[in-house]
Amino acid sequence: MSRTFCALIIAVLLASCSGGPTSAPRDLDNACAILKERPEYYRAFRAAERRWGVPVHVQMATIHQESKFIADARTPFRYVIGVIPMGRQSSAFGYSQALDATWDEYLAEAGGFRAKRDRINDASDFMGWYMNKSRDKNGIPLHDAENQYLAYHEGNTGYARQSYNSKPWLVAVARKVRARSDMYQQQIAGCRLSRW
Repeated sequence: MSRTFCALIIAVLLASCSGGPTSAPRDLDNACAILKERPEYYRAFRAAERRWGVPVHVQMATIHQESKFIADARTPFRYVIGVIPMGRQSSAFGYSQALDATWDEYLAEAGGFRAKRDRINDASDFMGWYMNKSRDKNGIPLHDAENQYLAYHEGNTGYARQSYNSKPWLVAVARKVRARSDMYQQQIAGCRLSRW
């Protein structure tokens, strides 16, 4: 067997083990197009909705805001004097942009040790778990995309302290998440999802 052929086989095997595409779907403003292009997303969102009660459109709007559906999304690097990299802004990673410590808590409580932040089924399950904590700790309904996003961004302790009130930009972003959630909900109502 030639080295080129062996290298090709290894590349194919590695690609098949990666857990799916890392790039974003083509049309992020159309829930039906997203779910048609990536049917594994719909299966993951429905599984999280069944387990945790968080509606598909709320999960989708939050993931859109956090990662634009990019599996291996990371926060930008910080730089000193504009050129010397000093590490990333936070440990947020993956579809859900879960922080290391929060992800570890999820793994211990609900996710199991094999869950990965760059797999849509694990990221959506994490989101369902976290939003249930927000409902239990702060009384935020699971369908309330705006306040769920504020708690997701600020943490449940920060949300309880209303830390978002000192961040008008964040309040504006949370309103955009709510608007996108509403848009996705209307679009999904017209999708022929049973075929996917």
